[in-house]
Amino acid sequence: MPVDVSIVVPVYEEAASLDALADEIRDTCEHSGLTFEVWLIDDGSRDRSWDVIDQLHAADGRFAGVRFRRNYGKSAALMAGFARATGRVVVTMDADLQDDPAEIPALVGMIGSGLDLVSGWKTRRKDPLTKTFPSVFFNLVTRAVSGIRLHDFNCGLKAYRRDLIKSLRIYGEMHRYIPLLAKWAGYDRIGEMKVNHRLRRHGRSKFGVERYVRGCLDLLTVTFLTRFGVRPMHFFGTWGLLAFLFGFGLSLWISVDKWVFGNPVGDRPALLLGALLIMAGLLLMSTGFLAELIVRQRMEEEAPYEVTVEMRRSE
Repeated sequence: MPVDVSIVVPVYEEAASLDALADEIRDTCEHSGLTFEVWLIDDGSRDRSWDVIDQLHAADGRFAGVRFRRNYGKSAALMAGFARATGRVVVTMDADLQDDPAEIPALVGMIGSGLDLVSGWKTRRKDPLTKTFPSVFFNLVTRAVSGIRLHDFNCGLKAYRRDLIKSLRIYGEMHRYIPLLAKWAGYDRIGEMKVNHRLRRHGRSKFGVERYVRGCLDLLTVTFLTRFGVRPMHFFGTWGLLAFLFGFGLSLWISVDKWVFGNPVGDRPALLLGALLIMAGLLLMSTGFLAELIVRQRMEEEAPYEVTVEMRRSE
């Protein structure tokens, strides 16, 4: 039988935190009457993290682990946990003890009330300004682009319906945009809950400023995929047609100016600009055609929709 909640925890060099985290998860779930399993995904740690996971599993079979050969990143770790989760509700959290396991019952309850996804909101974040200030900017941009009214997209403490996480495919830094991917897939009942955020007890953050650069690039990728993933010609064709028409119009105006008014055109920058715009437009439209062929081939191999309920005709 499936358990009430599967807890997926990406782990990267957090050996000092795992015992305390396991104790808090166990105490919280047992006190709340929740049956649970915990998937600890060792993302290529070089410390004793895997040894601690092995000991936790030996002491309590509800704690299971997966060990990566090298560091693949948080998205890969979450995907590995999602693939193995059997709970009716799936909760994700970080391994550094900054996420509070005491929030798990409330998150599970909100999913039980009918939401597809609940994202934590760290209203009093216990991090230095080098992390909090870029995060505020990142959340503002993501909220504006996605249209999802969440305050903290990057909070690791989230809860999901099981069927939602089974439909996700994330990579790179796309774990930040799971709410956007969920909305695109039709899971648009998205909620938010204020959560307790604690000081880091051991070690230091494994993320630097470069993650925000990668995150912004992945935001562009996710935005393109969600809006134009099955109709790329609408993107490339629109910009290509605009460039072509503008370039053609510019070239036509120069030609008329030459033949009607006799003005020289050889030394005019507009001549080169018109030619470049015509070429750029043709290249963009060609890219759109090629992308459409790729999408069509993919659609022939898999259905472009997901069925939740089907009523069959009775004889």
